[in-house]
Amino acid sequence: MLERLKDSLIRSPIIKRGEYNYFIHPISDGVPSIDPHLVEEISDYISEIADMNVDTILTVEAMGIPVANALSLKTGIPLTIVRKRPYFLEGEVELSQSTGYSKGVLYINGLKKGDRIIIVDDVISTGGTLLALVRALQTIGVEVMDVISVIGRGDGYLKLRELGVEPKILVTIDVGEKGVEIKDVFGNQ
Repeated sequence: MLERLKDSLIRSPIIKRGEYNYFIHPISDGVPSIDPHLVEEISDYISEIADMNVDTILTVEAMGIPVANALSLKTGIPLTIVRKRPYFLEGEVELSQSTGYSKGVLYINGLKKGDRIIIVDDVISTGGTLLALVRALQTIGVEVMDVISVIGRGDGYLKLRELGVEPKILVTIDVGEKGVEIKDVFGNQ
């Protein structure tokens, strides 16, 4: 189960950013090259475990796009991308997000009250982006049926529980100076 993903995570190079051990992986960083078989493995697994009775697959620009797009192609469900710049379309919703390493503004377009969506993200660590996104979607009246993160690091996912959302994290990891350690795989509980 998710053997390509687990193997690729274990082989991820680690760099230091200050005191932070940062793993470099195709799903979270786009480097090295993104293996289409890896993306296929991930999207196949998501389609099996997620509530796919939705109107739209939603992801945040940029690194959630490869997996969310593969899932959209596999299921025929449209894909909506939350962007980092405004388009000034009618109904555009602006939200501020803050993570452990950045702050910014995101823009949601094309969703309306009553839409049922699944969120697909590459990594959840602090939970800042997903927390702001889910709050904004709930304010609009969009039903968040599922939140999927390919990789989980830390306990930021716990913040989503406060909003009544239980994210599904495919692979939970720890990152140390010596490398990535697989802590859990969704479905092994």
